[in-house]
Amino acid sequence: MKISNKYLVEGIVFFSYVLFAMAWVGGTASMDQIMAELHVSSLASASFISGAVTIAKIIGTFLAAWIAIKMGIKNAFLMSCILVCVGVLTPIAGSYDVLLVSRFLMGLGGALMIVYFNPIVMQWFPTEERSTINGLNAVAFNIGTAVILWSMTGINIVTGGWQNSLLVFSGISLLLALAWLFVKWDNNETTSSAATATSPDPQNTVPEADYSYADGLKDRFNWVYALTYSGLLAFYICLFTFYPKAGIVASKWVIGFGIVGTIAGMIYSKKIKQRIPIIRWSGLVQLITVLGLSFSVNPMIQTLCAIVLGFFIFFPITALVTIPHEMPKMTSQKITVVFSLFWSISYLFATVVLWVFGKLVDLSNGDFTYAFILISIISSTFFIGSFFLAETNKKSQSVEE
Repeated sequence: MKISNKYLVEGIVFFSYVLFAMAWVGGTASMDQIMAELHVSSLASASFISGAVTIAKIIGTFLAAWIAIKMGIKNAFLMSCILVCVGVLTPIAGSYDVLLVSRFLMGLGGALMIVYFNPIVMQWFPTEERSTINGLNAVAFNIGTAVILWSMTGINIVTGGWQNSLLVFSGISLLLALAWLFVKWDNNETTSSAATATSPDPQNTVPEADYSYADGLKDRFNWVYALTYSGLLAFYICLFTFYPKAGIVASKWVIGFGIVGTIAGMIYSKKIKQRIPIIRWSGLVQLITVLGLSFSVNPMIQTLCAIVLGFFIFFPITALVTIPHEMPKMTSQKITVVFSLFWSISYLFATVVLWVFGKLVDLSNGDFTYAFILISIISSTFFIGSFFLAETNKKSQSVEE
């Protein structure tokens, strides 16, 4: 039996990434126990795992389009699902090398998966539905993360321990990968027949055209698009990596209100078609709240800034990821290259920023002041980039229900 319902397809995609987040963050949360099991006490070894994962994200997102061109989107997404399932080795790793490989391959799978969201959405959904589905996919990682942050202890009680929990996450991921095998896919169409039937938009019937990495790297839009997001991504990673070390614990607030912000952004972007205003004004709020979170010594102000920041980090994401879908003559191949470059450039930029951030703290003998100034400036790329992105809908109007 073939799966041809677009909402079932989206369900597989969405929950695949939720399960990746749960397995990923669950493994990170259990890393102390894992390292103890392997009798590894070196902080350098632990940090090397994080470094390997970062490399996996950069390599995976950059190669995603090439893999999709060679294998087709359906098989490429299946490959990403299988790599995520390699996370099953994390709780049963008998050596540090096996642990390192499992985390690397799992991170690689997640990196590929996030790129393939967009061509899959373009294949299965008409234009008027894409902003909602894009927003749903954007919140998948946060939902998985939130489940772990708030419920991992309870899950461990039910399963009998952290090892069993991670095995369950990987097992469900495998079931979703098997379900993906039954998805009906026509590689000769830009969108599914179901989507085309519900939308007369000529974008849905644009024939495929070659759009290579070379074309993508020469395209000004891809650089503006990636660099707009890269500063925000750098701050977001920095928030969970360094801010707790500076005594600022706000991750749960940012994650929780990030989910609320994404849902609000989905509703807003469905009603209001202009994309740039929400990106610009959210970017300005982000900058103000980053400054408040970083430099205020009042815990209540820090918490308030974290709540507002979490909301406005994710409120404009639906609009941001929808922009390429609304560009003229967009094809499945082109959008795959666009998002492959988008994520790889963003992660590469963020990696360099995080290294500089840590270096500034070291040079300042543990003082975070200059590092916080740096990351505050860097986070402004979202606001600044909005002045260089072109509006895909010139007039604001409501989308008919």
